[in-house]
Amino acid sequence: MKKVIIDKVLIEKFLTRGVERIYPSASALRKKLMSGERLRVYQGFDPTGPYLHVGHAMGIRALRILQELGHEVIFLVGDYTAKVGDPDKDTTRKLLSDSEIKKNMEGWKKQAAQLIDFSGSNPVRFERNYTWLSKLNLEDIIKLLSQMTLQQVQARDLFRRRLKEGGEVYMHELLYPLLQGYDSVAMGVDLEIGGTDQTFNMLVGRDLCRSYLKKEKFVRTNKMMDAPDGITMSKTKGNGINLGDSAEDMYGKAMSYPDAAIISGLELLTETSPDVIKGIEKSIKAGENPMQYKKMMAFEIVKNIKGKAEAQSAQQHFKKTVQQKETPEEVKSMTLEVRSMNIIDLLVEAKLASSKGEARRLIEQGGIKIDGAVIKSIAAEVSLTKKGLLLQRGKRQFVRVTGK
Repeated sequence: MKKVIIDKVLIEKFLTRGVERIYPSASALRKKLMSGERLRVYQGFDPTGPYLHVGHAMGIRALRILQELGHEVIFLVGDYTAKVGDPDKDTTRKLLSDSEIKKNMEGWKKQAAQLIDFSGSNPVRFERNYTWLSKLNLEDIIKLLSQMTLQQVQARDLFRRRLKEGGEVYMHELLYPLLQGYDSVAMGVDLEIGGTDQTFNMLVGRDLCRSYLKKEKFVRTNKMMDAPDGITMSKTKGNGINLGDSAEDMYGKAMSYPDAAIISGLELLTETSPDVIKGIEKSIKAGENPMQYKKMMAFEIVKNIKGKAEAQSAQQHFKKTVQQKETPEEVKSMTLEVRSMNIIDLLVEAKLASSKGEARRLIEQGGIKIDGAVIKSIAAEVSLTKKGLLLQRGKRQFVRVTGK
């Protein structure tokens, strides 16, 4: 059995850094971690989009601490719960097909491996909840439904709000918390990590562990960090700093955060010490220009995920292309057949947008230029010639497209 390390500094960091709340209490979990007992811990991620983002990285970095301490860590892909859809929105989620789920989760292990180790002496387990949820029969589902009351469901804030506003709540949405909760039972975990938006679901799992396994399950909820556009980071919207982004894109997105987000960004998205963060907060309040600290935040975000060398390169790229308004020396290039095509189709083919929906959003936000001119219409037709043209997304991404 893997030996557990008792490191008071790391344990305290796990209990406090980016933590909103611990159930039943931080003191109870501290006692457990100090006991030397090897715990089984997990965080789950539903493949509702192709990219994990730095909001997920908060939990993954917490998993890494426990991996370093010798605990058994599980990275769970909710490929079956994604079929149901977590009812964490004001409207019912679109049901995903098997092919959409498979496509979305394709690169996840590689993305997460930037932060945790799936090999070595204490490898993180990569699991899918299809393994056990797909085997539940009607009798199992009835037993699961018997663990929750209508009053508990009605007490959930999002259901209550949706009904108050005249919205609809579908029966399959009521099943989601129970299915997520059953993951804890199936894996026999001691601890679950997740964002505050998952508190209800994780506490359902805590109740199920008591009922099915007669054991305690701890829950650690992480604070939430908005995307640069001020909206909660979402795999579905793709509006976050994604773990699959290039170092340059990560740095540039971080620099687009408002000044008011610098302190929370340093706390939640970097490993900057609390004392340093307090000093920075004091300096900003005293009137010091926050730009240097935003650059520091962006650098540290990229360094944590991509490494110091790529962070330095991204910093230089930002300085040249944004601050000094230079076109980068290295521009991606591609050749397409000479023809006229819609700007949306061109952006997708040039890989400046992952989907037509994202392409439309970029154009509507004024984020696309051709040869320096902003594209204002999603209906714009672009003529490809042998001379070529320079596509630009935002301030950092360039692709030269030449006709053949």
